[in-house]
Amino acid sequence: MDQGGGESPGDDRVPRGGVRARMVEGAVRLLATSGVEGTSFAEVLAATGSPRGSVYHHFPGGKPELLHAALDLASERGLAAMEATRGQPAVIVVQRFLSLWRELLERSHLTAGCAVVAVTVAAGDDDLLSHAGTIFRNWTNLLTELCAAGGLDREPARRLAVTVISATEGAVALCRAERSLEPLEDISAVLLSLAETPNPRVPAAGRYAI
Repeated sequence: MDQGGGESPGDDRVPRGGVRARMVEGAVRLLATSGVEGTSFAEVLAATGSPRGSVYHHFPGGKPELLHAALDLASERGLAAMEATRGQPAVIVVQRFLSLWRELLERSHLTAGCAVVAVTVAAGDDDLLSHAGTIFRNWTNLLTELCAAGGLDREPARRLAVTVISATEGAVALCRAERSLEPLEDISAVLLSLAETPNPRVPAAGRYAI
């Protein structure tokens, strides 16, 4: 993902929105590669070349405000990237979702994961955890809508959406840990097979005891 902006670190002429946007962009990248602990203001400033005085000027609420903004950006990008599949068969919707994660892993040389998951597993803030939960619900709702628009009944579409998101997020974590795309390849084959089946019978909650 491009860092954006070509201004020098001490350039006071950088527009307010430009500096803030650059810092939020940097925070998304750092969350994806270094987690919440690695997304400090110092790291964001270093990664984006933003002026030191911009920290509390643009984020008076401190690090939580920056992380909320980064979550919003990650969410918006994910939703926008999937909209192009509206009206397409469910298998195309799932294929697009999987390809977005493959592209991220390849572009980052298997070092980047999901910024929203990073916040979910490390946030010590109930508001941030709630925000992450809202994003996952929004992603699930959109995938459900897209799969339903592509011909699936609503309930199978919802179960497929939950399965796709959960399985893909897990596969991305395995890919990073194993330094291999194989986990994503394996889960992709399973998910695409499910999506190709008219109204796939993804088991309802509680069907099987754990």
